[in-house]
Amino acid sequence: MTDAVDGGQVTGTKDKNYNLVWFAEQCLSNVLRLETYRADAERDGDAELAELFEKAQRESTKGAEQAKSLLAQRLGTEVNR
Repeated sequence: MTDAVDGGQVTGTKDKNYNLVWFAEQCLSNVLRLETYRADAERDGDAELAELFEKAQRESTKGAEQAKSLLAQRLGTEVNR
């Protein structure tokens, strides 16, 4: 059985909420990973590649913020920014 199949039966967490939390975490993980890639590109003098990674970081940050906002709405709480 894979984690994606649980549906909350094993974890007690509704699948859609778990997926939302997972998505936010993955977006933030991508931001951190892409920082390393961007720095590597800058160190090698590849501005085009650094710009691509920076753009991807912004998009991942945006995804994390959207997930955080939606999760707060669904849980009926406010999330500290």
